[in-house]
Amino acid sequence: MSDARAVVISGPSGVGKSTLIDALLRKPGVRLAVSATTRKPRQGEVDGTDYHFVSPERFEAMRDNGELLEWAQVHGQSYGTPKSEIRSNDEDVVILDIDVQGWRNVKALGIDALGVFIAPPSIEELHRRLHARGSETEQSCDTRLQGAASELAAQNEYDHVVINDGVEQASKELCGIVLRTPQGNGT
Repeated sequence: MSDARAVVISGPSGVGKSTLIDALLRKPGVRLAVSATTRKPRQGEVDGTDYHFVSPERFEAMRDNGELLEWAQVHGQSYGTPKSEIRSNDEDVVILDIDVQGWRNVKALGIDALGVFIAPPSIEELHRRLHARGSETEQSCDTRLQGAASELAAQNEYDHVVINDGVEQASKELCGIVLRTPQGNGT
């Protein structure tokens, strides 16, 4: 088995990563690395498709046994990418939907991955989107907005930044970057 081409996509909660990633996943040869998490599924999420929902004990065992490419604590929950998710028999583009900590871990390991940061047009718009999705409590919205400032400050660590001020344009830009840019050169 060979390693697939890895593309890391990060950005603060509510910025529209999932919507943009869904557009990428409709392209041939692009697939998502399904992350493991200790958080509970949101309404409509499917185990093994959206995430591998695991107990904290199982997550610790995966981490301790070297089964995770990267892992991080985010908003009080554990998230990680199983190494098995980036193996492929072909030349797939594998999307890793991970946060800034995960991106830093991937880079620290010397993994050749293209990094794309999705940014909101403004912090006010991010606030509006978080509240509009209706899946967050007021406290979790506040926690996510507090984390957004440090995430936005890290966007210069990525190869590319896409500002999601409109899904159609941001999707075209992201698809162009992921499907045409040679891995890791940042052009």
